[in-house]
Amino acid sequence: MVEMQVNYWAVLVVAVVMFLLGGLWYSPMLFAKRWTALIGKSEEELKKASAPINFLFVFVAEVVTAFVLAVVVGWAGATTASSGAMVGFLCWLGLAGATSFMTYVLSARAVALWTIDSGYTLVSFLIGGVVLALWR
Repeated sequence: MVEMQVNYWAVLVVAVVMFLLGGLWYSPMLFAKRWTALIGKSEEELKKASAPINFLFVFVAEVVTAFVLAVVVGWAGATTASSGAMVGFLCWLGLAGATSFMTYVLSARAVALWTIDSGYTLVSFLIGGVVLALWR
């Protein structure tokens, strides 16, 4: 078994960055209007459904994602920005991007919706891979 060394501060920082990026990504500044239309909801419906506990669940998921990405970055031996970005890209491509694409296709959801959602995940994984590779 490979010894696993994880920088927990880096994991926490990456989780916070992912959370903040999500807030920006799905804000009116970027993709909120298009995303809201694609999911068939109004802003009012989304506001009513947005319980504070949901944001806690999202942050916990970001921590789990950052931790697993840190483990993969460590196993890959990534120590440069480019190698960290490559690990993030490969994790997105083979795990998050491909599996979510299958779900969107089989549930007859718009590819444009997948592009927005998966784009957020890709950027998160790229940033996370870079930070985790450099801050070991």
